[in-house]
Amino acid sequence: MKILIAYHSDYGSTEKMAQAIAAGAQAAIPESMITLQQATDTTLEDLQQADVLVFGTPVHMGSMAWQMKKLVDSTSKLWMENLLEGKVGGVFATGGGLGGEGGGIEHTLISLHSHFLQHGMLTIGFPKSLPGYIDAGLQWGLAARTGSHEGMPQGVSDAALAAARSYGAHIARMAKQILSH
Repeated sequence: MKILIAYHSDYGSTEKMAQAIAAGAQAAIPESMITLQQATDTTLEDLQQADVLVFGTPVHMGSMAWQMKKLVDSTSKLWMENLLEGKVGGVFATGGGLGGEGGGIEHTLISLHSHFLQHGMLTIGFPKSLPGYIDAGLQWGLAARTGSHEGMPQGVSDAALAAARSYGAHIARMAKQILSH
């Protein structure tokens, strides 16, 4: 099983989350081939070759970073030819702004799910039964608060990284089940 984790990271927090997701997936399904790469380095061929796509982004003014949006927008040719249909997807975001999880994190996760669903992909959320849900989970996926109460970057917590490993393992296990049928 080939898992591609494409992300954008401003201050390193989203990248740390991507690495933790990869570690969780690798621990759950050791034979998986996992690739981590920046959204700006991800090609349409990379997306086609993967069985599982995991997209991650920091939240910028209530939505995904433009680097992730550029990748999302570049996939219309794949959509026209149904080339991502049947693949498995997962999503994660980091939010450092003011308020709760950081304004817009839920909207960002839903937008990424919507993109995958338009392609006919099967998306994996973050069930509340998983370890780490209380720290960085939303039904839509992994959501980590990375900012201080003043809205300044402070990094990702150990609890959020543990949640990321849990989510990565869950995505890998679910993908193996789905793709083996």
